[in-house]
Amino acid sequence: MIQTLPSPLAKPVETPLSQPLYAELATSLQSLIEQGTLRPGHRVPSVRRMSLQRGVSIATVLQAYTVLENRGYLEARPQSGYYVRPRPPFLSPEPRMAKPMAKPAYVGVKDLTTAIMERSVDHDYIPFGAACPHHSLFPNKKLARLLGSVARRDPTLISRESMNWGYEPLTREISRRYLQGGVPLAHDELVVTIGCSEALNLCLRAVTKPGDTVAIETPAYFGFLEMIESLNLRALEIPTSSREGICLDELRDAIEQNDVKVVLVMPNFHNPLGSLMPDEKKQRLYDLLCEYDLPAIEDDVYADTHCGDFRPKPLKAWDKDGRVMLCSSFGKTLAPSFRIGWTAPGRYLERVRRLKFTNTMGTPVVLQKTIAEFLRDGGYDHHLRTLRRAYHQQLHQFAQSMQRYFPEGTRYSRPQGGNVIWVELPAKVDTLKLHHEALKHRINTAPGALFSVKNRYNNCLRMSCGLPWSDEIEAALKTLGDLIKKQL
Repeated sequence: MIQTLPSPLAKPVETPLSQPLYAELATSLQSLIEQGTLRPGHRVPSVRRMSLQRGVSIATVLQAYTVLENRGYLEARPQSGYYVRPRPPFLSPEPRMAKPMAKPAYVGVKDLTTAIMERSVDHDYIPFGAACPHHSLFPNKKLARLLGSVARRDPTLISRESMNWGYEPLTREISRRYLQGGVPLAHDELVVTIGCSEALNLCLRAVTKPGDTVAIETPAYFGFLEMIESLNLRALEIPTSSREGICLDELRDAIEQNDVKVVLVMPNFHNPLGSLMPDEKKQRLYDLLCEYDLPAIEDDVYADTHCGDFRPKPLKAWDKDGRVMLCSSFGKTLAPSFRIGWTAPGRYLERVRRLKFTNTMGTPVVLQKTIAEFLRDGGYDHHLRTLRRAYHQQLHQFAQSMQRYFPEGTRYSRPQGGNVIWVELPAKVDTLKLHHEALKHRINTAPGALFSVKNRYNNCLRMSCGLPWSDEIEAALKTLGDLIKKQL
């Protein structure tokens, strides 16, 4: 905690002589933030302490803090005080959008994907390659106590068969949370799955057969490509903006020129771009689906990690006829190893239920009940606020360090949620070669080639920012930057 703030050493921003006291105080604090005296995540003095330090009224300090909130320099945290808001590096340009794909293609998954995921749990490597949050970000002890309590109260949960579509108290809690966000979902519309991956897999199987074409955003999460390959489907990549998501004009052209069976999208904090589709564009996407009578599979797994004031609505919020198949999980927000996910597949509910039965029959009730009780006791929202602050600060720290250590000409996405940043390096850089060089320094990366069916993104990199900041992380980023510069 900062006890006393010095006056700015640098020349202050010039202000009119008639400037009120609160504006003078706001300008002074803004200067300290811009100089780095007050760093992102630091708490500023309480309103009362600042009032005493500067010899002004409490009302003046409150006005000054409000001004800095509006300018984006401070953020208020309930029952905690005011903190310096992380400020993303807006100096670098954003990654460029890919060109349209001429025709759909079968996926050939690379062995590198498996190797990257295996190293993500190997503590000998810095795991920049997998979008796996660090275990310290989750309420592990509380969940462990709750799991033990649930099992002690009903030990038969461990030995009973788990043939179910979902544990009703859990589906009611999930439904309630969507309703609070303006998305009316009945609890009996939900199927609880083994993570979001099973939800997506079931939905793909429900609306396709081998040889069909799936329209996907590009760059695409390599897990999607794995699923598409395993089902012998073809992928048609649609150019996607790092700011607003899938290009609807290109999607329309692709649908008119190809026999597309389903559109697979991540409107909220796309992996790997981090893009957030505006509500108006979600409405137009839904209208396009209706026009061509197509279903959509929506991965909404990152929506609760938003950096803003409100959780963005899923595409499902615009769904009036059940064509949007919503998928999500608690894997990025609460308990990754529990593997509890769900889908709201709309008009395809019965088909997905049958596939769930033949796939895994059910999802362990003891784990579902543990999460249901955690949601019900009110601790989840508090945990989410803490988690979002951590993600937001880590995104900022990673971005600032990459801008410091990576070469000029590098482009970065500017995610407003999630925990990944898409990096476009100068054209001469080969990120597959970089991956192998980085492994010698015990750094695991995700080369851009993994995120496309075709030979694209060879100079791109997806960086996972799910790791708490440390000197070791900064040193690894500097090493990575040095390796990149050697290629130039």
